[in-house]
Amino acid sequence: MNMEECLICGAPLEYLEKDELMECAICHKKENSKTRCVHGHYVCSECHTAGMDAIVGLCLNEDSKNPVEIIEKMMAMPFCHMHGPEHHVMVGAALLTAYKNAGGAIELGPALAEMLNRGKSVPGGSCGFWGACGAGISSGMFVSILSKSTPFSVEPFALSHRMTARSLSAIGEIGGPRCCKRDSYLSILSAVDFVKENFGIEMEKPEIVCSHSAQNNQCIGKRCPFAKINHA
Repeated sequence: MNMEECLICGAPLEYLEKDELMECAICHKKENSKTRCVHGHYVCSECHTAGMDAIVGLCLNEDSKNPVEIIEKMMAMPFCHMHGPEHHVMVGAALLTAYKNAGGAIELGPALAEMLNRGKSVPGGSCGFWGACGAGISSGMFVSILSKSTPFSVEPFALSHRMTARSLSAIGEIGGPRCCKRDSYLSILSAVDFVKENFGIEMEKPEIVCSHSAQNNQCIGKRCPFAKINHA
């Protein structure tokens, strides 16, 4: 049983084997889910990510070519938790912004709106229940948006799938338990290389040293490529 703290009472979460009908402790919406805290509290994705739309304003006023720097600013905003489906939007949004600032030909405003719409549809827990981390999927959405891919596309269709596959491969090489920060970094670094190779746009690719491990009850320590101990 993987655990993390409840947003309502601070108790550990539990992941159930089967969906159960649950009522959000904040908005009282009822829906099926496998996740709740040990005291029975459930928070829906919409309430968990309340305030996330603020990243649009941040991105539109950003001039960095460094997607890690950009997502770190998002991670410091009040809506962002240690773990959660907000990362399924943030990875793609940071990449779109850095791509634009690095010289990529894209209308950032509409692209960000589309990223929010698509990323919000990937539920929390997809890493464990779908076998596809939402952060990795977000990098594929990023490539799909900038290449204007549709189900009828040829090369854009291939590129977006290859991007997702590269990110998920990097995530799978490390293994679990999940860490939304680690998986976001891995997806972003994979995307920076992929975009340089396939689109000729060079975003900045910094060395990453994690500053979030103290908030992660399942931190894998030195097994994480971003752990401070590995950068001493």
